[in-house]
Amino acid sequence: MARILIVEDEEKIARFVTLELEHEGYQVEHAADGRTAVDLALERDYDLILLDVLLPQLNGMEVLRRIRKHKDAPVIMVTARDAVMDKVAGLDAGADDYLTKPFAIEELFARIRVALKRSEAVRAASGVGGGGAGAGVASGTQPIRNSKLRCKCKNGFFIKIKSFSLLVRNRTLLKKLQIISPKLCFTKVSIL
Repeated sequence: MARILIVEDEEKIARFVTLELEHEGYQVEHAADGRTAVDLALERDYDLILLDVLLPQLNGMEVLRRIRKHKDAPVIMVTARDAVMDKVAGLDAGADDYLTKPFAIEELFARIRVALKRSEAVRAASGVGGGGAGAGVASGTQPIRNSKLRCKCKNGFFIKIKSFSLLVRNRTLLKKLQIISPKLCFTKVSIL
């Protein structure tokens, strides 16, 4: 089952979420501050990270920036900061999802399932075998991490994708992007 890192300084919330996730079959580790979170995230492989924003030592946004420099695990921000600008800042910084407190545990489970499915689809489409965190890279691939892509769609419109990570084998980037998002039907992709 998936390994999840919970980064939460409120002990009661962290314990509740940990117990619920373990009951669902996930392997869970907990960090109560930003520095510990960065250390754990960089030295271990997690399938998903639940990240609070208001943390001691390093705030969640800085934790996210540091993790994103080296890791592509899905990150769901789980925080009391509910202003639209906070949500936009979290998503622009690289979060995959943003959930405000208080939340229903069923909604958190649903968001986790979606993030894990999306992550597995990207891994499968990019030539990285299944098997969870730490899966090997197929031979002959090269990483494209935190690149910006400019994609031309069939209808002639261009889409810019910020901070995209993918493993690419020769000229199969276009095909893999279509697998990830078949509705967009890209006709040309440029790495910026």
